[in-house]
Amino acid sequence: MKISLIICTYMRVESLLALLQSIKLQDRYPDEILIIDGSTNDTTETMLKKNNFEKVKYTRVKNEDRGLTKQRNIGISKVDSDAEIVCFLDDDTILEPEYFKEIAKTFESDEEIIGVGGVAVNENKWKLQNKNQYYNKKKFYLFEGYFYKEGLRNVARNFLGLASNLGPGKMPFYSHGRTCGFPLTGKTYEVDLLIGMSMSFKIDVLNKIKFSKFFEGYGLYEDADFSLRALQFGKNVINTSAKLYHYHDPSGRPNQYKYGKMVVRNGWYVWRIKNPNPKSIDRFKWNAITIVLALIRFVNVFTENNKKAPLTEAIGRMVGYFSLILTKPALPTSDN
Repeated sequence: MKISLIICTYMRVESLLALLQSIKLQDRYPDEILIIDGSTNDTTETMLKKNNFEKVKYTRVKNEDRGLTKQRNIGISKVDSDAEIVCFLDDDTILEPEYFKEIAKTFESDEEIIGVGGVAVNENKWKLQNKNQYYNKKKFYLFEGYFYKEGLRNVARNFLGLASNLGPGKMPFYSHGRTCGFPLTGKTYEVDLLIGMSMSFKIDVLNKIKFSKFFEGYGLYEDADFSLRALQFGKNVINTSAKLYHYHDPSGRPNQYKYGKMVVRNGWYVWRIKNPNPKSIDRFKWNAITIVLALIRFVNVFTENNKKAPLTEAIGRMVGYFSLILTKPALPTSDN
């Protein structure tokens, strides 16, 4: 299967270089690598010329075309006509050598699979269960002989009866699914949501739907929105053997206030993509969880060293929440 890789980048030349160096070591090298650059200078282009990576096609976008959503759609428009799989990677990731081989193998294993994601090894907090140890299910999530220690937000939801009733990667009808991912079992698991740092789709899907204009700009949750809409064409899965590392380069990210506001407003939008006509219980749980998570960020002011970050995020969340009373995001009328 012919693989095209799209990497959207913005002012992260060192991170991008590290990613491309890891791609050089792949067992299965992509058939083309499209670098869609929104940088305001030429350092990324200069770096690419100096290193001469194979099969790289570079595009630097204009000011009006900056932003993850726009850059991804530009990348899709430039993919080779005979591509079969289009992979997306964040520019602050590094791949293990079998990444693309595992992605291709997953698509080939089942024709109903239209989307595949990988696992960030450095973010994986799953551990093997000890048969002699008791695990309080309010504080630990258990799965296939592994356990995951819940954070404060999930412990609170467990005690309040607001936890997801589905497995990892699945979105309940009240949204707010489990974000713990999967243990590194080597298995493949069906999910609703793929994560933008590592997701791949069949070209047939990308020919029918594009990344939503609603998320133009920073684009928080644009990956969730696309994953949900892609489900009309088949299955999304996570392959825990498709491994990478995600380093969350802080450059190019919004401030905590804007982030908090987007968490709520964009979160509402994605929830309604999943469930356009929620029942009363779904509305109650979405609202209750949103408020609980905002309150927890206020509590974090007293538990974290950097007091400003949780405070401004919490304020952003509350502003975003009350703004929904006045103006809700307009939902799409079609899949495009």
